[in-house]
Amino acid sequence: MCAAILEEYCGSVFWNASYLNREDPDLPVCFEQTVLVWIPLGFLWLCAPRHLASLYSRKQVTKKHLSKLYICKQLVGSLLFLTAIAALAVTLGQDYGPSADPPSTVKNAGVYYVNPILYAVTWILLLLCQEGVRRREGAVDSATLFVFWLFLVLCDVFPFQTLLREALRLGEISDVPRFCLFYISFGLELIALILSAVADIAPEDKELFKKNPEAGAAFLSRITFNWLNSMMFKGNRQPLVQEDLWELQEEDSTATINDRFQFFMKSELAAARVRLEKKLKKKQDSKAKGATFQNPMTNGLANGVSQDVLMMEEKGKKDDGKKDDEKKEKDKEKEEVDHPSSWLISTIYKSFKGLLLESAFFKLLQDLLAFASPQLLKLMISFTQDKSRYIWEGYMYAVLLLLVAILQSLFLQQYFQRCFVLGMKVRTAIIAAVYKKALVVSNDTRKESTVGETVNLMSADAQRFNDDPSVLAGLAVMVLMGPINGLIANMARKIQIKSMKFKDKRLKIMNEILNGMKILKLYAWEPSFQTQVEDIREKELKVMKKFAYLSSISVFVFNTAPALVSLATFAVFVGVSPSNILTAEKAFTSISLFNLLRFPLAMLPMLIAAIVQMTVSKKRLEKFLGGEDLKTDVVLHDPTFNTAVSVRDGSFAWERQSEPLLKNVSLDIKPGRLVAVVGAVGSGKSSLMSALLGEMYTTKGFINIQGSLAFVPQQAWIQNATLKDNVLFGSQHDKTRFQEVIKACALDPDLELLPGRELTEIGEKGINLSGGQKQRVSLARAAYSQADIYLLDDPLSAVDSHVGKHLFHQVIGPNGLLKDKTRILVTHGVSFLPYVDEIVVLVDGVVSEVGSYKSLRASKGAFSEFLDTYAKEQRNRTTSEPGGFQETVDVELIPETEDLQPDSPLEDTVSLTLKRENSIRRSKRIGSVRLRRQSSIKETEVASKSNKGQRLIEKETMETGQVKFSVFLQYLRAMGWGYTVIVFLVYLLQNIAFIGQNLWLSDWTNDAVDYYNMTYPSWKRDTRVGVFGVLGVAQGFFVFFSTLLLAKASISASRILHSRLLNNILRVPMVFYDTTPIGRVVNRFAKDIFTVDEAIPQSFRSWLMCVLGVLGTLFVICLATPFFTIIIIPLALVYYFVQRFYVASSRQLRRLDSVSRSPIYSHFSETVSGLSVIRAYGHQERFLSHNTKTIDENLKSVYPWIVSNRWLAIRLEFLGNLVVFFSALLAVLSRDTLESGMVGLSISYSLNVTQTLNWLVRMTSELETNIVAVERVSEYTELENEAKWVTDTRPPEKWPEAGRVQFDNYKVRYRPGLDLVLHGITCDINSMEKIGIVGRTGAGKSSLTNCLFRIIEAAEGRILIDGVDVSTIGLHDLRNSLTIIPQDPVLFSGTLRMNLDPFDKFSDEAIWKVLELSHLKNYVAGLQEGLQHEVAEGGENLSVGQRQLLCLARALLRKSRILILDEATAAVDLETDDLIQTTIRQEFSHCTVLTIAHRLQSIMDSSRVMVLDAGKIVEFDSPSNLLEKRGNFYAMVKDAGITQEDVTSL
Repeated sequence: MCAAILEEYCGSVFWNASYLNREDPDLPVCFEQTVLVWIPLGFLWLCAPRHLASLYSRKQVTKKHLSKLYICKQLVGSLLFLTAIAALAVTLGQDYGPSADPPSTVKNAGVYYVNPILYAVTWILLLLCQEGVRRREGAVDSATLFVFWLFLVLCDVFPFQTLLREALRLGEISDVPRFCLFYISFGLELIALILSAVADIAPEDKELFKKNPEAGAAFLSRITFNWLNSMMFKGNRQPLVQEDLWELQEEDSTATINDRFQFFMKSELAAARVRLEKKLKKKQDSKAKGATFQNPMTNGLANGVSQDVLMMEEKGKKDDGKKDDEKKEKDKEKEEVDHPSSWLISTIYKSFKGLLLESAFFKLLQDLLAFASPQLLKLMISFTQDKSRYIWEGYMYAVLLLLVAILQSLFLQQYFQRCFVLGMKVRTAIIAAVYKKALVVSNDTRKESTVGETVNLMSADAQRFNDDPSVLAGLAVMVLMGPINGLIANMARKIQIKSMKFKDKRLKIMNEILNGMKILKLYAWEPSFQTQVEDIREKELKVMKKFAYLSSISVFVFNTAPALVSLATFAVFVGVSPSNILTAEKAFTSISLFNLLRFPLAMLPMLIAAIVQMTVSKKRLEKFLGGEDLKTDVVLHDPTFNTAVSVRDGSFAWERQSEPLLKNVSLDIKPGRLVAVVGAVGSGKSSLMSALLGEMYTTKGFINIQGSLAFVPQQAWIQNATLKDNVLFGSQHDKTRFQEVIKACALDPDLELLPGRELTEIGEKGINLSGGQKQRVSLARAAYSQADIYLLDDPLSAVDSHVGKHLFHQVIGPNGLLKDKTRILVTHGVSFLPYVDEIVVLVDGVVSEVGSYKSLRASKGAFSEFLDTYAKEQRNRTTSEPGGFQETVDVELIPETEDLQPDSPLEDTVSLTLKRENSIRRSKRIGSVRLRRQSSIKETEVASKSNKGQRLIEKETMETGQVKFSVFLQYLRAMGWGYTVIVFLVYLLQNIAFIGQNLWLSDWTNDAVDYYNMTYPSWKRDTRVGVFGVLGVAQGFFVFFSTLLLAKASISASRILHSRLLNNILRVPMVFYDTTPIGRVVNRFAKDIFTVDEAIPQSFRSWLMCVLGVLGTLFVICLATPFFTIIIIPLALVYYFVQRFYVASSRQLRRLDSVSRSPIYSHFSETVSGLSVIRAYGHQERFLSHNTKTIDENLKSVYPWIVSNRWLAIRLEFLGNLVVFFSALLAVLSRDTLESGMVGLSISYSLNVTQTLNWLVRMTSELETNIVAVERVSEYTELENEAKWVTDTRPPEKWPEAGRVQFDNYKVRYRPGLDLVLHGITCDINSMEKIGIVGRTGAGKSSLTNCLFRIIEAAEGRILIDGVDVSTIGLHDLRNSLTIIPQDPVLFSGTLRMNLDPFDKFSDEAIWKVLELSHLKNYVAGLQEGLQHEVAEGGENLSVGQRQLLCLARALLRKSRILILDEATAAVDLETDDLIQTTIRQEFSHCTVLTIAHRLQSIMDSSRVMVLDAGKIVEFDSPSNLLEKRGNFYAMVKDAGITQEDVTSL
């Protein structure tokens, strides 16, 4: 019916099969005039509205001049319009024109009128569309128009050859005008196609596209990723560096991604919170019901009672051991209900649904096409069987196979590209969200996760969301294997959680070891901690082994699945009826369909693992991101108050539920006053500061503050930036003000010593500044900020006495820089109190008195008591009064005050002083200071040459070029050669079984020809099925066996690599830790070991299977069509070059990624440790934007890396598609000699090769990338070690008995190439002498102790202890026989007992005895667990004073004859100080004691005093003699305000 209408419309036959049934087939003319015209035009009409819309959009785009390209396009369009009009004219002319011949009665058919009109309208539409594209923002070409031209040209190819063939057949052209018009328009269409493939870039955008070529890439370049070529070429010529990377597109930048994510997160999180509240309410209701139900009698009271019981339970916990289980239950409940859940996935979906849907669409297209190939294969096989078919059919199938494959590749790569970009965006969004959250998180949430855990959220958990989402492909099959899967997945999840736990634990200990490295070395405790880490590692490896066994089971299941499926199918098929004979088309079509499932099935185990890990991560992220924020409305800013700071009847607590720490505080502070806050330890001084900053929960009352705040915390927080940036802290640089502040804060002399003056880079945590310098920088930052109100939390405690005086008078005091500002100063310096306007006295969290110094002295209250207790000290100790300690309570509660930092050494002042001293030496080397003063030109020159010492922390080294083969060998060696060989052989066997099975199948299908029209013998059938099945199961077993072996091998490799790394890191000299950020070392133990544990075995396995798979495939194709060997060689060459090209750039991008990733984490850790400061100054926005920049820098290397994978994949898939094409083509050419079984085999194999090739290159590059981890780990196993721990020359058993120390012309420098720090020290210290060592900062006091312990080795000269040269014995022998009480009390997490005696050498009695001597017995006896009391990370749950006393206990326990005290009292209040001093006097009276003192009081009674200056001894005599000499020592004593009678009284 339809055909008849069309035939009338065309005036010729529409369809006739006989056209195709001949040697040279053709299409009927009518078909060409209708269907082939409508397809392309229809496509354009469908796509036109989108282009036309931009013509009518409100935004008038003035940009874009008329480019030459655009004019050419429009010209071609217009010419085509003219040809259409011409065609119409020809028809009209023929029908109605005046002609010499009598007018013909036969008119032209309708089609000759309709087509030209159709074309004419289309060309007009096209011209409008092209204008629309020109006006569209950021468009350089149009994909739809390109596709339209492509369709049009392809469809016109058919009439092209029809017309030509007809003309050749007739020997003349029948219809000249139409013939000419067609070829003219065909030529124009070709030109248009070429033009539409070129990008139209406006000159003003050229620069922009240089920075980001993707934005200016044309359609073809976008789908083949050609725009990346320039980077790939560059990367092949020379290793890429950060500067070579391109700018990000707007939509890929962190800011854009984060805004979207935050927008959706807000609503989702709010909804989740509502759900949570409902759930909690329900729970409470049901609980209440339950209580009522249990005891109907107390119906009314039930609730009240249960509440009380709860309270009692809480209290009872402390004094009752068995309540532990309850606590665990409670925690569990808390875990379940505490945070809003299941909102993260929906937020991610909503934020990125565009990308998700696009990728799903492409995947769908690709999957549909994937099913086309087996159908084509079926046609191909039937074609080779039937020799009577025309040869062009074969060629057509070969070309179709190629086309389908190419389209499949294009769609698949677009899908992957979107998947990876989605992963990248999700990771970015999560990192940014975690950072943003960390800035506003409340103290409760903050206490729940240590900094280490939060950094983990950023690194590990965000990464999990990034990892390949494409694994979702195999879901349907997953459902089929549901039960097994469910079981395996569940077990895997449990194992995974366990493994995470051990990982966290191991990293926590590693962190502590690295942070407390100095202490471990001084005490020679490394072996004890090494065994601790190794124990945890063993447990972790056990869990990993379980996981590996589990995954080998799942691999077995999934590998046997396809074999079993095909076995079942074929067996059932031939078994159902004898007439069913397995033919090649049936067998190989089904085999290639099964192969489609193979890949998703192989991905499944990975998918399950990924989903398991993701759910764990999702929970952790939801908990953190859903936690409470800090309330911003705690502090009011009401301008009607006439005070600067008012607190009205306020009570403040650290946690929601806990008791308030500050009770009923009322304060009014007038603008411009200087108020001191004093009180004993633990009275809540620092807490008051935190309350004013709004960091505490207000249980009642309120705080009002007028004006901006500046805050100086008790422990200075220093950023890893230049000194200048630390002081400016984001403000504008004003030279005079800067100089003023520097001078007032006494930083001038320090700048002279620093190699780059104020441009010197300061390491993480201010590692190259001394405690005092840090504190002064922190004060300078506040002074520079010009705030209205200054909260100063004991800034004077960490500095020397005379410096303290200077700071008070120049900055804080009544005549200082800040004299017109409101200042609230927490202090212990009694001597400053007379100068302040008002004193607030705190006792146990209550304000006991407020008033001026005089009035408080007169009132004889708590204050005058406080003064009287220390009346004597008050005269003696001026500013040098001890500070820097923290109130006991605060330490337990404020994470900020102590550094929780995972990658930061706790303030290790010994090494700081070291560094400071070496920087002094360096600066002397750089050029004399005087010179600088004279000429400013000189100064700039010196500053601009980046001096040797200016950068403390060297840039992280990054290997370039190809990963050395030796690294692979190193890994294989660690796995064990035996294992390696066996694994390889077993995989080979598996592959042989696979090929054998398929060859057997091909042979089996040939039976169909042999037994044609005969009954198929059942014995033959059984043999066929049996062998096929056996080979299938064999494969499964080989895979299982090899996976098991590989797991065993890789775990042994993991063990060896980790223990080597740990072993070496503990033996590296201290200098290494001073110049390497701890984060970098931790990274080796975290990220790199993780890669060695989990990623490398996985990629190694996949790589092996891929290599063998590819070889097997090529072998089979060559077996079927030997000609193929000729084609293999050029293909292999091209393949090799593309791959090398890619790997060069990809590897470097990967390295850039890991190097640019570290700053994200360090900036984050830094932010978390300085939160209270950032919040106080209100600089959250600045830090957020800095974080955004840092992430962007990282994305700049991640994005090209993603694209480079696609770039490669597209090119390789095209190669693979050529393999398919050639194997099909050769099969067509040699169809007379080939059995159909072999054809099926070779083509179905080649269909598989594309995927395997692609996978192989990805695996090769992934293996290369991952093996870099082995490279990085081994880099740290080859670091130079310090001297041997134990040597052959051992000192006598009881050495040193006398404790006599002699220095003999002793010289030392920190690192080779630096100047000497001690210049030939010679002195003799007799047995039992008490020596005080004094000198100003940088004189070399700490260096002396470092030398005794051989933390730094002598450059010349020697030290003798009891006549033994210390450099001849082992380090542990030496360090075990000396004892030091270090400046910073470093504790490790573990029991109290472990902290005192890690080797379990001493009995409990001995330990209780030293605890008694160090005044801790009562405290420890009062603890529930006694000696087994758990100390928190860094000793968080003890006050600084208690920590110091514990260090004293350590010293008492070691009972060595030589004791070194390193300013041990700098961080302790007066009471603790007295305790320590008396204990030392009594208990160590028979020892030689060396005391490095800041406070001269503590050494006024020593036998002799050694005064050091610039590394030389300037004075060395008894204190009284030195005072009479009136030299350096006398000046220092005078400075400290110690009078003659004080000395005599001492």
